[in-house]
Amino acid sequence: MSLAVIVQARAASSRIPLKLLESLGERSALLRCLDRCRKIDGAEIVVAAIADGPGDDELAEEATDAGYMVTRGPEDDVLARMAHAVREAGSEYIIRVEGHHPFIDPQICDRVFQLLQDTHADFACNDMPLLFPNGLQCEAFPALLIHEADRNAICEADRKSVTGWIRNHPRMRRVALTGPGNGLEKLRWTLEEPADLDFCAAVYAEFGEKAAHLTAAELAALCLRRPDISRLNAGLGDALPSIGTPEFATPPMALRVAA
Repeated sequence: MSLAVIVQARAASSRIPLKLLESLGERSALLRCLDRCRKIDGAEIVVAAIADGPGDDELAEEATDAGYMVTRGPEDDVLARMAHAVREAGSEYIIRVEGHHPFIDPQICDRVFQLLQDTHADFACNDMPLLFPNGLQCEAFPALLIHEADRNAICEADRKSVTGWIRNHPRMRRVALTGPGNGLEKLRWTLEEPADLDFCAAVYAEFGEKAAHLTAAELAALCLRRPDISRLNAGLGDALPSIGTPEFATPPMALRVAA
């Protein structure tokens, strides 16, 4: 069994131009995400699936110079970009992560993949619904499934959401790792708005290079201990909608399990 982690990224952003090249400590936000994905147990390769739009060459160069495999694909057809990356990776299973999640937790990603294996499901995720802090989302599925989706997904929404077709298809057996909730789902550890960059910078100012290795539990503890930091990007946007319904969901996971 082979496993690839594919990190999707693009330069286009109306709110923070070239946000993934913003520095978090000594490395860019994109490399912080890729570096964390490299720590996922069993991952044989980490691929940066980068769009081919204006400005994306800089992202591709950033990942290539750091030693990561890079694939390129359509900016607007994210499903096609993902399918190309999956073909190039040549792995049997895939974990999918978004490049604007610089605090992705490798151990939580591993838990999602293990859930896929243990239940023999078609698809596993940790956002049905999202009860983890925003920025820890990941998905796991067999590589063959993304090719089936690429062949059959017709509507624009399914082409842009990557796994929308899988999440909604009645044949698919979907399972979910349930987050802790209790208000932690309101925390934002993603990089989409200028205030998110302020939050990320504050975390690195607090911990220095140790921030690159913080677990979700440690970052949650910081947010609870330092509400001045968590307030920097609090209240940005509504709760993310849950796409699809799982046939099985785990009991809520305490973040200390992933510490």
